[in-house]
Amino acid sequence: MSDGYNVAVVGATGAVGTKLIEMLEQTNLPLKKVKLLASKRSAGRKLLFKGEGLFVEELTAESFDDVDIAFFSAGGSTSQQFASEAVKRGTVVIDNTSQFRMDKDTPLVVPEVNKEALKKHQGIVANPNCSTIQMMVALEPIKKLVGIDRVIVSTYQAVSGAGARAVEEVKQQAKETLDGELPENLTTGILPVASDKKHYPQAFNALAQIDEFAEEGYTKEEWKMVNETKKIMADNQIKISATCVRVPVITSHSESIYIETKEETSVAQLRETLEKADGVVVEDDPSQQIYPQALNSVGKKDTFVGRIRRDLDIDNGYHLWVVSDNLLKGAAWNSVQIAETLHEMDLVHV
Repeated sequence: MSDGYNVAVVGATGAVGTKLIEMLEQTNLPLKKVKLLASKRSAGRKLLFKGEGLFVEELTAESFDDVDIAFFSAGGSTSQQFASEAVKRGTVVIDNTSQFRMDKDTPLVVPEVNKEALKKHQGIVANPNCSTIQMMVALEPIKKLVGIDRVIVSTYQAVSGAGARAVEEVKQQAKETLDGELPENLTTGILPVASDKKHYPQAFNALAQIDEFAEEGYTKEEWKMVNETKKIMADNQIKISATCVRVPVITSHSESIYIETKEETSVAQLRETLEKADGVVVEDDPSQQIYPQALNSVGKKDTFVGRIRRDLDIDNGYHLWVVSDNLLKGAAWNSVQIAETLHEMDLVHV
């Protein structure tokens, strides 16, 4: 086991990249050196790490010559181009894009759920989709308790999940709306999906589209939740469907999750099980109007669970409300947790 690692952050100037730097400041992972990498356009910028100014370097294949662990968060095309180059140079890549998630040889890991999958890594570990991660943290303790047969999830996802430009667009739309501008005249160009044909206002609006539409009328985001859940849970028989919605919240995703368990249990038993689970904070007292809220979860690493209740018609049906910071547990913190777990399991080969 190493007593220190050289670590690189690819996409260091992006929304997730800056959070990765923040999480590395707090990690228990032994660090020797931190290298910040980005495109040529961002090279030369100086970012703070533990009070020290670090210059952002231009990303090249040679950037990984002395790197033990690299966090990738600069888009799928960058991961496709440079991840294998990093692995060739002995670097373990923790990838925060969708590039490798469904690759059969790449572990897709939420440490609280399936850390044993890390033993099979071949140089690359994939970080799941943000909306999948928080759902897995909440459902795994229940799966261990009574099994899960079916999941129906509706998400209420924050704008920061679409990037910094989307956040700025929504802020501009909100200002324009409050100044009396009509909806059809608001500034649009990014949401719901920058690459799609049409763009709609997000401010004061809910958009039932995250990513482009794909098979069976489901979006790619919805398919990610379906396929990633089956892979992480190692259960291709679990029934799951998702409806993913973008809402005018800056940070933290919320999810309404309905499950049908293999065995009947009680709400009290579910609550007790979740209270003991790693990474879960239960906020569930309807008598005092206590339940998870997006605003309250910002900047926190945990996944918050509340509104735990039995379905009115299905004996083994239960409802949950799950909230988590999509930039932390949904991205940067889960990635750093993976690195910490690789270290603890002595799976970083230096």
